[in-house]
Amino acid sequence: MTIEAGKEASDHGRIRLGMVGGGQGAFIGAVHRIAARIDDQFELVAGALASDPARAKASAKELGIADDRAYGSFEEMAKAEAARADGIEAVSIVTPNHMHSPVAKAFLNAGIHVICDKPLTTTVAEAEELVTLVRGTGKIFVVTHNYTGYPMVRQARAMVANGDLGDIRLVQAEYLQDWLTERLEVSGQKQAAWRTDPARSGLGGCIGDIGTHAYHLACFVTGLELDKLLAQLSTFVEGRRLDDDVQILLKWKGGAKGMLWASQVAVGNENGLTLRIYGSKAGLEWAQENPNQLWFTPYGRPKQLLTRGGAGAFSEAGRVTRIPSGHPEGYLEGFATIYAEAARAIRAARAGEKPDREVIFPTVEDGLSGMKFIDAAVKSSERGGAWIQMT
Repeated sequence: MTIEAGKEASDHGRIRLGMVGGGQGAFIGAVHRIAARIDDQFELVAGALASDPARAKASAKELGIADDRAYGSFEEMAKAEAARADGIEAVSIVTPNHMHSPVAKAFLNAGIHVICDKPLTTTVAEAEELVTLVRGTGKIFVVTHNYTGYPMVRQARAMVANGDLGDIRLVQAEYLQDWLTERLEVSGQKQAAWRTDPARSGLGGCIGDIGTHAYHLACFVTGLELDKLLAQLSTFVEGRRLDDDVQILLKWKGGAKGMLWASQVAVGNENGLTLRIYGSKAGLEWAQENPNQLWFTPYGRPKQLLTRGGAGAFSEAGRVTRIPSGHPEGYLEGFATIYAEAARAIRAARAGEKPDREVIFPTVEDGLSGMKFIDAAVKSSERGGAWIQMT
């Protein structure tokens, strides 16, 4: 079935949403705002949209946020919104990585659900603290690994779970870009500047920015848990302080092997996220730049092209499909699926219930796994490519 935009909202009212970060000059904040409104489940009513109070208030005015709910700091926002009868129910955190942990803590402690961009934090210790806090507060915590919201990714996950591929033997993930081929961070480009700054990005550059997406996608679709890895993190651009290319060998629990390559200096690539899975019975291939297609190859038989609206589509794909086949669904809709799943969980929480089992979103535990992946890869590379056990 398709998501009926606005149905749940009309029954119970839109979820009151706040945002930290995402003000003037930001990229991902606008993406989150669009995604939150696609299914008409959220209403943005409050924000601390920039670290500079004046810019934060100017950004809020541009978005139509009331003056009394345009905050100069996230601390002020968490305190004030928790005290309001009509305060926000959830907050979107779309800041640079180093602010994820303090902002999340403030809102969790204020009794507010959290939707946080990835990676979860900048250190494993911070991520572990958040896991403990989420469990203690009982609040919903969503990490926006948006590619898990694509219909054919949901289909691939269902096919693996159904045993259509047999025993998984090989898992290969790639995420290739070229936008940091030159030292863009010194040009004043905001997105490049913070992503290449260890103080704001954390231990990893490319691995934290896009490598974690590839890693989480592989885990999400296969259901496998990583045992150990061997990594080589490289910095090709002179003067850059963090990695811009990542090549990793993977050993999964249960015996499957794999590779992960993420790069932001692979000239000619725009957003080349690709996943290939090979089992004892069949193989699957999915590429983000053609998101409505999934290639399935049973051993000894011709390759089959499965499409979002085709005869081979599973209900798992249909549940997160919005428009008829042949009309492309992609990046924004994938993001919107994560918000739609978050909305279902928040509405269940309103009623003191658990969401339906079909509701799936990346959790704070997934965020912790991503941080352990980054940490292990950095350690492996620093030790000359040693195998590092995932803890």
